Amino acid sequence: AWVPVSNLGLGLALSGATANLIVYLVEEYNVKSIDAAQIGNIVGGSTSLAPVIGAIVSDAFFGCYPSSHCLLLYHLPAGTLTFPHKLSRSAVVLLTLTAAVPSLRPPPCAFGSDACEAPSAGQRAFLFTAVALLAFGAGGSRFNFLAMGGGQFDKVRDQGIFFNWYFIVLYVSAVVGSTALVFVEDSVSWTLGYALCTAANAVALVGLLLGTKYYRMPAAQGSPFTGMARVVVAAFKKWNVKVSQQNPSYYYGSGGDDY
Repeated sequence: AWVPVSNLGLGLALSGATANLIVYLVEEYNVKSIDAAQIGNIVGGSTSLAPVIGAIVSDAFFGCYPSSHCLLLYHLPAGTLTFPHKLSRSAVVLLTLTAAVPSLRPPPCAFGSDACEAPSAGQRAFLFTAVALLAFGAGGSRFNFLAMGGGQFDKVRDQGIFFNWYFIVLYVSAVVGSTALVFVEDSVSWTLGYALCTAANAVALVGLLLGTKYYRMPAAQGSPFTGMARVVVAAFKKWNVKVSQQNPSYYYGSGGDDY
């Protein structure tokens, strides 16, 4: 039951933080509309592509739960890879800080003036770090929940029920985040809206950790690309090898055994 709770919280945080990003850039960072749209497209594409990379890393090295856990926290687990230091601040916290701390944003445009001060290099770096971490966390958590949750069940029927509820929760959280949280950001304050995203992310983390002792945690299976690479290398090395049709390996492989 904790996996859907985590999925709900993460979906709310992700949709609430990204759905209104273009407006945030235009209004608070004085970014031109066309540039803000391009940034929004890059963020959307990166967020969609990151789960593919996260799934490969998860299957090859860590397994679903460690990857979901470490990337939701935005650090890698001790004993697997060494980082100079853990990334202690999550993306939504950084976004909340950009909204709450005036020095992290350029000054607002003067009333009736088209000349607006652009954000400094430091302000851009702080903002884009938060956005990059957001995509990074989505890659390790969003769809690893799906694989991890399905692996908790033995019967296909039970897995199907879980998958149905998973996608229901996923899209409900996206709708709520893109409407209710965006309304708060536009009508109340950006700080409160992003703070609610931070709270949703915290609920997702707590929900994931509460079920730790109940989860099945299968070991990583290795990357499927390793076997594919071996086939390509072997085919390249033996492309000019001549095998007689009288040799059983011509039909069955080098060992002569049937498949």
